[in-house]
Amino acid sequence: MTDIQNKLAILEKAKKLKLLILDVDGVLTDGRLFFDSEGNEYKSFHSRDGHGIKLLRQTGVEVAVISGRKSTSVALRMKSLGIEHVYQGHENKVAAFNEVIKKVGITPEQAAYAGDDLLDLPIMMRVGLAIAVNDANFAVKQRADWCTTLPGGLGAVREVCDLIMQAQGSFDEVLNAYLAC
Repeated sequence: MTDIQNKLAILEKAKKLKLLILDVDGVLTDGRLFFDSEGNEYKSFHSRDGHGIKLLRQTGVEVAVISGRKSTSVALRMKSLGIEHVYQGHENKVAAFNEVIKKVGITPEQAAYAGDDLLDLPIMMRVGLAIAVNDANFAVKQRADWCTTLPGGLGAVREVCDLIMQAQGSFDEVLNAYLAC
């Protein structure tokens, strides 16, 4: 398959999406974990990723988060973005995946998943569009339909959101809202 054929196939898959599911550590963050001397955990989220999520949700595409770890900072960030489907502490991510698919009322082919590590592969093998961030594990990148050009936590999620909006024809409307100001 040529690069052009591959890009067209990715856009066709993205057109059908009604749900974007994201891993947290390594996708919404750069994967580093910070702890203070009292054991409090800190994570860094990129503002462009957050804005992309908000824009994508405005176009009617739902967003969910499934994480193997549990973190207060993740709960707070997802609440600030208006993400209702937040699954934390799920080492078996497939159970959470099955639950969110049922709640949203879609088929697995209407979902995309962005991941970075081996724990993400079981879901990636079930969705309509499997995405790996640029700095993902090599085995994850090999099995992804598409890889971002940016690393996790540094704008990769925004890149995913923009791709979906472009494929679905809603990006120009979102852009024009800003150009009209």
